[in-house]
Amino acid sequence: MSSNDTNQAAAPAAADQDERIQKVSFWKKALNRPELGALAGTVLVLAFFIVVSSGTGMFTPAGIINFLEVSAQLGIIATAAALLMIGGEFDLSIGSMIGLAGILIAIPAVEYGWPLWAAILLAFACAGLVGVINGNLVNRTGLPSFIVTLGFLFILRGLAIGVSRLLTGRTQVGGVEEHIPGDWFASLFSGEVATGLFSWMATQGWIGTNFAGNPTVSGIPVSIVWWLGLTAVATWVLLCTPYGNWIFASGGDANAARNSGVPVRRVKISLFMFTAFSATIFACIQVMDTGSADTIRGLLKELEAIIAVVIGGALLTGGYGSAIGAALGALIFGMVQMGIFYTGVNTDWFQVFLGVMLLVAVLFNNYMRKKAMEAK
Repeated sequence: MSSNDTNQAAAPAAADQDERIQKVSFWKKALNRPELGALAGTVLVLAFFIVVSSGTGMFTPAGIINFLEVSAQLGIIATAAALLMIGGEFDLSIGSMIGLAGILIAIPAVEYGWPLWAAILLAFACAGLVGVINGNLVNRTGLPSFIVTLGFLFILRGLAIGVSRLLTGRTQVGGVEEHIPGDWFASLFSGEVATGLFSWMATQGWIGTNFAGNPTVSGIPVSIVWWLGLTAVATWVLLCTPYGNWIFASGGDANAARNSGVPVRRVKISLFMFTAFSATIFACIQVMDTGSADTIRGLLKELEAIIAVVIGGALLTGGYGSAIGAALGALIFGMVQMGIFYTGVNTDWFQVFLGVMLLVAVLFNNYMRKKAMEAK
């Protein structure tokens, strides 16, 4: 056989081998993705509620918007918590920041006549300051962020209660809804988008209408837009920018990252600021939606955010995770919470389901990481 014939015979075999290598490489990459477990969990939870909630209206347009809105509110803070946990830190003051930010918005606007946009900017400024203080304390003292932010959990909640009682004599401040119309900044955190599209869909018979002829779903709540937007931006930052590499490096091995020229201190301070900003976005949406502020708002939200991030595949030790995984974790949370309501299960059992999901997610993520390591 000539050398040309030998080369021609070997070419298909080499092509088959390359194809097998590419398939193995694809599965290795899939196994290494942090959100794989959350994606599997989302499909499982979705399939479960499709079966058990048949005829309850959970998967009608109105039902879908309901559980997406619940998911979005958690997803907003879970996105920031995910980046911080990838960076190797925790923020347990997120929930208290929500309560304080709401008070900082409502009191100046209702009690002192501030424009709502100015009150919102005040809340964001204070959130930025809290983030800087948290980040600097963690960096300069070497204390675990768990301890530092646990202290701020109580400090911020106490400030919210103390300031509110001092200035108004109560812990709830209403009347914010009167200041929303015409305020350009408040409109970013209130109302719905794509209302015209949903009206047109109703005329086409694609979604139902009520007795007055209006669509049962009038638009997409702005919280869902914020959630999707923050998730997209965070994913882009993590995967496509040097800053994203710095976050992973800071969480993986901070000392090695410093020696490599990564500005670890600045990265961690910015991440603490981001969690405080996300809590303030949450507070803005909540205040605009309800027309009031309450000092107990945001209670335990920091733990729910951490649960969503862990379900999404992030490591508690840092250096591993994704914003998409956190979004899927928040989606699972929203589906379970509203699914229990739609199926008529006693809502007292919700926290049991939440704890079980957390444990299952951690066990599954550990299993998948071991498989990924074996495949290398």
